[in-house]
Amino acid sequence: MSNSLHLSELVSAISTALDMTEGQPIGHCVRSCWIGIHIGQEIGLRDQDISDLYYMILLKDLGCSSNAARICQLYLTDDQKFKHDFKKINGSLPQALRFVLSHTGLQASLSERFQAIIKILQDGGEIAKELIETRCHRGAEIALKMRFSQKVAEGILNLDERWNGTGLPSGVSGDDIPVFSRIALLSQVVDVFHTSEGRHAALEEVKSRSGTWFEPDMVKAFEKVASKDEFWETIKDPDLENIIQDLVFPTHDITVDEDYLDDIASAFAKVIDAKSPFTHGHSERVMGYSDLIAQQMGVPYHKRRWLRRAALLHDIGKLGISNSILDKPGKLTDEEFAIIKMHPVFSVNILKNIIAFADISPIAGGHHERLDGKGYPHGLNDNEIDMDTRIVTVADIFDALTADRPYRAAMPVEKAISIMDEMVDSAIDSQCYKALKSVIQEVSALNTSLQETLAKVGIKETA
Repeated sequence: MSNSLHLSELVSAISTALDMTEGQPIGHCVRSCWIGIHIGQEIGLRDQDISDLYYMILLKDLGCSSNAARICQLYLTDDQKFKHDFKKINGSLPQALRFVLSHTGLQASLSERFQAIIKILQDGGEIAKELIETRCHRGAEIALKMRFSQKVAEGILNLDERWNGTGLPSGVSGDDIPVFSRIALLSQVVDVFHTSEGRHAALEEVKSRSGTWFEPDMVKAFEKVASKDEFWETIKDPDLENIIQDLVFPTHDITVDEDYLDDIASAFAKVIDAKSPFTHGHSERVMGYSDLIAQQMGVPYHKRRWLRRAALLHDIGKLGISNSILDKPGKLTDEEFAIIKMHPVFSVNILKNIIAFADISPIAGGHHERLDGKGYPHGLNDNEIDMDTRIVTVADIFDALTADRPYRAAMPVEKAISIMDEMVDSAIDSQCYKALKSVIQEVSALNTSLQETLAKVGIKETA
């Protein structure tokens, strides 16, 4: 990997996936970053703080996937549309009531919708706290795993706090709210309203929340920034990502080495797997199985390291799919299955624009293809599917069969193997599958040996 790979460009590019999860127009985090950086400079933040603010705003939604399933469950709705529209309400009781009535259970039966609305009206405060607390704590935790500073993590943790103390999850107020959080929340609201309704609407919305959501002096700072036409014109520039990087990092930036890249891939896999309770740990298990298969096949270490990243990020496109479809317990309609089949396409679109991960995008895009040409999304034939993709495909199928899914419980390994036996040379590669079975046999033998050893010394196996 070239030493010219900078952390700023990597994070900026990966923020696209977070936009998808939040149901926001692509570029939301980048545009919010542009807005926030200017506010930060206007209030006199020093260069190092501006650098941290850059990362905090781009990663403000790191924990957003962790409450998607719960939103679907509670509101019986599409989590992405819910999140998109929720960012426009100001928290007043009339707006909140209208929002609940217009977004709860529209496709559910009348009785289900009625029960859901009653529960939300009764327990609305606790529900909101639960959803935001889950997102904020998870986001801060992942930011630290990605090696960002405590200031960045604290900024994410307190994103939804308000100047007057009516925010969540802790209800802190005024200067007790980290300055990064205050800037990021204001910037987020500006982008949401500017993108949907224009410059004037964004300014009016911010001023209307001065003293409640936002610090009055910070609103004044934004008004100064917003008085310049160039500020608004640049937001529309297709090269905005690079413009921000040049503004924040004119002479220096952090370079990303191989170890750091591994950490980022591993941390972001947690964002992907948090999207659904049925995919908890999926990416890490697929990574593990893929690595063992590759090792069994004699793939050298440096190539396996690259393959592990591909396995960790192979499902990144699922961040763009609503949990109302991902977690549906019954049979998917043709329309719903067509949407599911788009997740490898989304994966490619995200990864190909991230320099560090562009070369793994074909694996993410092809892991649901079959050797007989009956896979998706492109119906590739065996001579169009490389060995790296075949390895991840076998690992992915094995984990899918042996883990819980919305429509069935996890299968025993023996049953999964019997199903995969029938897929050889039609869906999956025989060489990769042979390697998987060898790995399973070795693990089983080691487990048996371990149990026998524990029994000999009088230690019983615990669950």
